[in-house]
Order: sequence, then C-alpha cells, then structure tokens
Amino acid sequence: MNELLHLLKQNARLSNEELGAMLGITPAEVAAQIKKLEEDGIIKGYSVVLNDELANKDTVTAFIELKVTPKRDCGFEDLAKTVMMYDEVESVSLMSGAYDLAVTVTGSSLKVIALFVAQRLSTIDGVLSTATHFVLKRYKEKGIFIEQEPIDERGMVSP
Repeated sequence: MNELLHLLKQNARLSNEELGAMLGITPAEVAAQIKKLEEDGIIKGYSVVLNDELANKDTVTAFIELKVTPKRDCGFEDLAKTVMMYDEVESVSLMSGAYDLAVTVTGSSLKVIALFVAQRLSTIDGVLSTATHFVLKRYKEKGIFIEQEPIDERGMVSP
C-alpha cells in the first residue's frame, strides 16, 4: 500500500487501470485498497496543486508562527482546533523548536492577512506572539514544480 500511496501523492488522477499496471495488480484490487485507505482515514481527501500566479494573481499566502501557552488538560489541541476553524486557514501544524504552531493562511491582500493576524489570531486566549512570513513565489509544492523552465538542449549537444 505504501507504493500505492506514493503514486497517488504524485498524481491522484491516475485511473485504477493505470495504477494496477504500475503496481502489478488488478484495477479491482487497486479500488479495494483505495477504499480501505479512505475508510481507515489514511486518505483524507484529494487536492489540486495550482500555480497561484496564473490562477489568481490576487491571492496572498502567509506562514504564521504562533507561540502559545498550552491549556491545562488538553495541551495544544484546543488552540489548534480554534485556529483551524477560520476559513482563511489552510493548515495548522504543531512544531518543535522556537514556536509551537505553524499556520498557513490565504487572503486577497497583505492587508487582509495582517488584519486577520492582528484581530483574530493574536487575540485568541493563550496566543503569546505571532510572526508572519509572506510567500513571495512558489517553486515547488507537494513534489510538483510550479514553473518549469524549458530545458535548453543546446549545451547538451557534443561535437
């Protein structure tokens, strides 16, 4: 199943027939494995990797570091659940190191994200500090190159 997951992470649009051929199993076996992975909660969903500069030039993404005070009896869980309920939030992760939660947000402008951080995130009980880093350009996302430069094959020709 690890090989199936690897293939799906690279391209979730592959058909069961294509996956079966790559794995040396039948399409029915592929379908059964995928169904089990979904039922077991291992596969949580399917998504598209976009070139945001082409799809929506106005979208701004930021990574926000949160230092928080964990709550008694529930640690970081309640804070993470509160943060992840906002529509602007794409992901929330518990981190080791200098900060506690890593939050990825999207918005229509720098100002929208700045207001979100100032008015919503920083005011949550238990949030000690925030540090916001705006994404200027994406080069690779989920293993996929966002902008592929055409290969200059002129240098590859030998005399």
